[in-house]
Amino acid sequence: MPPPTCLLHEVANATVDYVICGGGTAGLALAARLTEDPSISVTVLEAGPPNLEDPKILIPGQFGATFSDPKYDWCFSTVPQKDSNDRVFDWPRGKCLGGSSAINFCAWTKPPAQDIDAIEKLGNPGWNWSEYIKYSMKSETFREASEDQMSIYPHTYDKDYRGMSGPIQTTVPHLAHTVDEVFQRTLVNKGVKAIRDPYGGDITGTWIAAATLDRTSWTRSYAATAYYLPNRKRTNLKVLTSATVARLIWRNAPAGETLTATGVDFIYEGQSYSIHVRKEVILSAGAIKSPQILELSGTLNAGAGIGTTPALSRIGVDQKIDLPVGENVQEHVFLGVSYELSPDRYHETLDSLRDPEFAARQRELYKELKGLYRLGITSLSYLPLSFYSPTSADQIIEEVHRRILDYKNAASLPPGRLEQLDVQLNALRDGTVPDVEFIGFPGYFTPITKPETGKNYITVLIVSTHPFSRGTIHASSPDPLEQPEIDPCYLEDDHDLQILAEAVKFVRSLTDIEPWKSGTVREINPGPSCTTDEEIHEYIKSTQASCWHTVGSCSMLPRDKGGVVDPDLKASVYGTSNVRVVDLSIIPLHVASHTYGMCHHQFRIACP
Repeated sequence: MPPPTCLLHEVANATVDYVICGGGTAGLALAARLTEDPSISVTVLEAGPPNLEDPKILIPGQFGATFSDPKYDWCFSTVPQKDSNDRVFDWPRGKCLGGSSAINFCAWTKPPAQDIDAIEKLGNPGWNWSEYIKYSMKSETFREASEDQMSIYPHTYDKDYRGMSGPIQTTVPHLAHTVDEVFQRTLVNKGVKAIRDPYGGDITGTWIAAATLDRTSWTRSYAATAYYLPNRKRTNLKVLTSATVARLIWRNAPAGETLTATGVDFIYEGQSYSIHVRKEVILSAGAIKSPQILELSGTLNAGAGIGTTPALSRIGVDQKIDLPVGENVQEHVFLGVSYELSPDRYHETLDSLRDPEFAARQRELYKELKGLYRLGITSLSYLPLSFYSPTSADQIIEEVHRRILDYKNAASLPPGRLEQLDVQLNALRDGTVPDVEFIGFPGYFTPITKPETGKNYITVLIVSTHPFSRGTIHASSPDPLEQPEIDPCYLEDDHDLQILAEAVKFVRSLTDIEPWKSGTVREINPGPSCTTDEEIHEYIKSTQASCWHTVGSCSMLPRDKGGVVDPDLKASVYGTSNVRVVDLSIIPLHVASHTYGMCHHQFRIACP
């Protein structure tokens, strides 16, 4: 196993140009980019272990195998969600080199162009589709499907939308092609547009996605393999693992003056240490930890906490800069509608892996680069409300409009929120921007009942894309090792619930369309006893789960519109001279995409 690039004594009390807090996708991408200049010194502090060459990470097809294991996962959880039957939700996040890219489901998607352009419209010049796609394509090397794959399931793509020389390897994974055929053909027969290539800004339709897999080895391609391992021998790059960032160190300054970070305090094997910077401290600790670090950065030095007065006073931290840190949190949720597949056709689904003997045979096949462990979750469809619920869309849109007018009349929203809601309303009205993602998952994936041995299932996962509900993430105590308090406020805005409920009805309508009609036997969950709107709503509240796509907790917006970091493509924290945030916490309005494809664009905003 390749060792970390440095030991504690090389970092403690050292002085470097840049300290990067967090060794996930954005942090490692940035470290690789900065250290291309040998005169620039960079140290990355990562809270988790290296976990390099770990089969649990590298071998695909083990979806969720690392969740709730503290060797890989932060094991975050939310506070009880009052609009989801007081349930507490697990929020897995990667705690190792590579961050969440080491434990995600390897989905490689990109948002619609309108979603990226919306970020610019909110006051972020340069955050538009043409810039995003240019940098995003630089991050990937795409390998097309093999002839064998094409012979059983045709796959189309446009080379103008795929990167061919970047560090992240993407490809068409092994497909559960019979299940994909049922899902994709049914949607097309329902009137959904088949997308030739979803990576050029138009994702509204149905399509097969790529996955972040290295086709030569059929292993996960993630931040550690793409950005760390190829550059680990650079003498100007040091990475210390098992080092938890506690707080930023500030140079003493009179009240009201700009704060300058001189270094970072971190915890290693239970002891506190410091590292000092000449140029910048860059937070890439993720949408959960980055706000916590900012809020706690005043606990030991001159009362220099950054955040809102209520959040800081609650944990006994004096406020130095008043910013809405930890606010505007947005998160995708999903739920499943599951069906038993007809036994008249052989299906290769993940259900078979519940059989230990079958799973063992598949692991042996994997050694020959064959078998089910190369499977990806790639059969996707993104649809607007006006398509999947034409009878209810106008009513829901009008209700959203009236709600926004009420907010305007009452002036009861935080700064900048109305502008966000107006963007979301316009997207609903537009009819071309997708409001829900539908995933054809090749297996059983609903929590109410248990699958039967020997049977195969398809679960249509319904994913929110532009939630109206807003939550918070705040430090729960002055102790940096304590979990922050996460309150996503799921379904607080009842329009989120209505949009999901209409999606459930749409999935159920597929049973009248071939090949779904003859290819499935029965609906398992929610089941035939769930028929009324109230029962569907209860099913959603009882079964929805997080997608772990959190954004917004350090939003990039004008300061008077609720911004934490500035919009000039540097993402500097307001009121500081040399602190930046480069992870997904800066995205101010959610996008219709799995978020891994957003992380690689971040490095451009933090490079000098």
